[in-house]
Amino acid sequence: MSSIDADTTNGFREEEKILLRQVAKNAVEYKLQYGTPLNVDTTRYPRPLRERGASFVTLKKHGELRGCIGSLEARRPLVEDVAHNAHAAAFTDPRFPPVSLPELPELEFHLSVLTPATPMQFESEKDLLEQIRPGTDGLVLEDGPYRSTFLPAVWESLPDAPQFLQHLKLKAGLPKDHWSDTLKISRYTTESF
Repeated sequence: MSSIDADTTNGFREEEKILLRQVAKNAVEYKLQYGTPLNVDTTRYPRPLRERGASFVTLKKHGELRGCIGSLEARRPLVEDVAHNAHAAAFTDPRFPPVSLPELPELEFHLSVLTPATPMQFESEKDLLEQIRPGTDGLVLEDGPYRSTFLPAVWESLPDAPQFLQHLKLKAGLPKDHWSDTLKISRYTTESF
């Protein structure tokens, strides 16, 4: 199996997006009904959804975040990744209690399919900030044991690059003015629906 690349991610057909959203919802419903994770039969899905892919599933309730879990690397078929991450967003996001059955009709399912992350080369924080593309880039920050990511959708609430980077550092557990020679930043884009 090959992984989903930038060309594929920009080309999901509407029917494929609907199928992926339905898989996410089914994963949550199945756990609520049967108490176990949904096993996805990948053979029932179109080829692009069977390719390895990385996704994030974001749950919202009345416009407010209710859970968000995802994968940064393509390790399994995309349709399986979506089911796994929907289940995790609903039941294991440490910021929220598990989703309950009465909440299900109020949940909105938002999916983001990621392109592979590419390491950025920079000499300084100023150089890094000049390369970041607001509104387009998702970023992965790594420094020793510290790691965090922001999807491109986060630009809606943190619209300028310095602020985006500062909050990404805070999310990783680092001070907002942290800088070191071991700091690594990778970028990716998403197709969100």
